[in-house]
Amino acid sequence: MRESGILMPISSLPGPYGIGCFGAEAVKFVDFLAAAGQSIWQILPLSPTGYGDSPYQSCSAFAGNPYFIDLEALQAEGLLTKEQLEEADWGEDPCVVDYGALYNSRYELLRAAYKAWQAKCVGVHGCETYYPDDYYAFTLTQEDWLDDYALYMALKSEQKMKPWTEWPREYRLRDAEALRRYAAENQDEIGFWKFLQYEFSKQWSKLKAYANARGIKILGDMPIYVSADSVDAWVGGSLFELDGEGRFARVAGCPPDYFAADGQLWGNPLYDWDYHRKTGFAWWIKRVRYATSIYDLVRIDHFRGFDTYWAIPASSATAKTGKWEQGPGMELFHALENALGQLPIIAEDLGDLTDSVRQLLADSGFPGMKVLQFAFTGGDNEYLPYNHIKNCVVYPGTHDNTTITDWWENVATKTEKRNVAAYLHLTSYLKPTAAQAALVEPAEARQAILRAALSSPADRAIIALYDWLGLGAEAHLNTPGRLGGNWAWRAKKGFDTAALAERIRQECEVSCRTRENLLAE
Repeated sequence: MRESGILMPISSLPGPYGIGCFGAEAVKFVDFLAAAGQSIWQILPLSPTGYGDSPYQSCSAFAGNPYFIDLEALQAEGLLTKEQLEEADWGEDPCVVDYGALYNSRYELLRAAYKAWQAKCVGVHGCETYYPDDYYAFTLTQEDWLDDYALYMALKSEQKMKPWTEWPREYRLRDAEALRRYAAENQDEIGFWKFLQYEFSKQWSKLKAYANARGIKILGDMPIYVSADSVDAWVGGSLFELDGEGRFARVAGCPPDYFAADGQLWGNPLYDWDYHRKTGFAWWIKRVRYATSIYDLVRIDHFRGFDTYWAIPASSATAKTGKWEQGPGMELFHALENALGQLPIIAEDLGDLTDSVRQLLADSGFPGMKVLQFAFTGGDNEYLPYNHIKNCVVYPGTHDNTTITDWWENVATKTEKRNVAAYLHLTSYLKPTAAQAALVEPAEARQAILRAALSSPADRAIIALYDWLGLGAEAHLNTPGRLGGNWAWRAKKGFDTAALAERIRQECEVSCRTRENLLAE
């Protein structure tokens, strides 16, 4: 069963309000995917962005990003006016997310919508205030994370968005009486944050149902770690490695590699796996159960951390000082499967892979990832298409790689270009020289690499939209280790033409990856 899909973050959809959202452009993109014969829409984490505007440094492992709420849907509900939307500042370039402008404009409008929503609920059914039944149902079913999240965000707002580690002592250490008193005095602010999650859930559920009805599965993304500045870290101290003062003892990252000479110092707190074992991995079961309720498939970022993980002293300035520690391995996945059944997980198994990581992937049965930008360094490279197995997902590049066009023009070495040209027969020479390979046009190299991905033995091939569009460095989503300037690319309005959809469908059809092929089987 061969499938293909497109990687396209919600944030990268076009639209008039500073960032992609769950509105009309998202619905159009689902229609575009269907017309292109695709089966999968891969997105990045739906969680609120955090440090460095990253969706992998979120304030919550469960909450949704309020930026993705469709403002026009709120207007249709009578909660906002057209004039309010037109007067807001969304930044200067519609193809770049201006997170500073977004923070100021979005929340001002969302607060206005909340006030209008509250006003509509006054006097309903003879009550002083009666919220919609589906609101009460949402808050009840999600209360095990929603209550803590709304309280945390209310406190964070009062503290001018400072990290919780810098809050007053009674809040930082979660003094029960202080939190009870604060909650009683700030019900309106807490209600605002619950309202945002209600609207997010309502709109996302509707969009996902539409995609599923059109034969499109949503492939979501779950970071392995939570942010140090998150409600999860604030509430769940015992889940993490702590020192004698209750601070995080060590933090996550990865050693020096292809992306960063000093390694990557992520700063996320590390899990206390002994504690998780004692609870039967209850928190992980809750987290994966929630992820599989909002996605059809789940990519787990940094899968190798379940085998061994890079532990860095919290005081370190770089990731070089870390050391490898042992993760939970199959013990965790057995607990998850016992509680949840067969898991629709894709493992991000990239980076420095050891035999034990490979064995864990094999034992789990999860498909791993093959990235073609890593395939042409020389020799019998495991990422070359003829080495792919069926149970994997092939990508020309991930969100951390640059686009194929930029890779060919500015990143690929002479050796890599020679190997690409030879392997994909891009010249008339069986073994082209560096000079001969350099004459290959970027568009020709890109098309050949995309076709190599589609013709791979891998069951699934996923190609980023910007590679179908042939874009360059301007569409590079994330440069690991760089702070600022990431996660900002947006597609131009009108990219989703019928001609492009037809070209994608035909390219995928050649490799029997379209939904029509699947139905024929």
